[in-house]
Amino acid sequence: MNEYFVGIDGGGTSCRARIRDHQGRLIGESKTGSANILLGAEMAMGAVVEAIVQAAEQGGLGIDDYRHMHVGLALAGAEQRCAWSALKSLPHPFKSITLNTDAYGACIGAHNGDDGAIMIAGTGSCGLLLLNGEQHVVGGREFPISDQGSGAVMGLHLIQQVLLAQDGIVEHTPLAEEVMHEFDYDIDNIVSWSKSALPRDYGQFCPRVFHHAAQGDSLAIQLLKQTAQDIEMFLIALHKKGATRICLMGSIAERILPWLSPPVQQWIVKPQFDAIEGAIMFAGRPEHNLY
Repeated sequence: MNEYFVGIDGGGTSCRARIRDHQGRLIGESKTGSANILLGAEMAMGAVVEAIVQAAEQGGLGIDDYRHMHVGLALAGAEQRCAWSALKSLPHPFKSITLNTDAYGACIGAHNGDDGAIMIAGTGSCGLLLLNGEQHVVGGREFPISDQGSGAVMGLHLIQQVLLAQDGIVEHTPLAEEVMHEFDYDIDNIVSWSKSALPRDYGQFCPRVFHHAAQGDSLAIQLLKQTAQDIEMFLIALHKKGATRICLMGSIAERILPWLSPPVQQWIVKPQFDAIEGAIMFAGRPEHNLY
């Protein structure tokens, strides 16, 4: 009976799955909703299972095949021991589950299992260096107390500036106008929205920031400069810990390179594989469990 190896890359916005057989052939891949464990272990596991079911169906696999699947989970929030334990304790239909962080999966994939570093900046952010068998982490302690350089923090800063613009304290730019239009020009709508907004809700504004920055919008440019400065702070920290090859990964990081200073840009290299492939690499290998 064939064994299958499944890679999962799960963050605050989406959960991506990829299935390969024991010979490395692609069976299927899919994407579902958030799989950040800190938003709920049951919810994260639900997104994981749903993504695997969809990917399996693409390759003609069914429920009887799940017990032959080794699943590598690279999930946001796994760095919290209680969250890691909560997800690992949940029942599942798979042969094995190996759980580590989304940053770990990204770093394993980016450097094909070799030493190296990554800086993730998507909905959240985290820097990780793998060196001589040890992990060195910078940031990544979740929104809103950490995640500098992320889409969530960029979106939060945007909303704050929009409110200041409405008070006549800072300039009201086209970007601020577009955000106000989104909320029907009612500040109370923004306040009500903020009471339950998740990191991905703040992060949804980021594509507009990049778009308006290209049009010369002063607020958008200010936000991208701050994001670049925050990411550069983490890159310098990784370099001081021994990183000489750093991959930028995530929807924000992949577009921020031109905004970084030239000396820092020299450390940046292209990733060899993505975080899903990194998760496949440690699927079925319990020694890669974080705890």
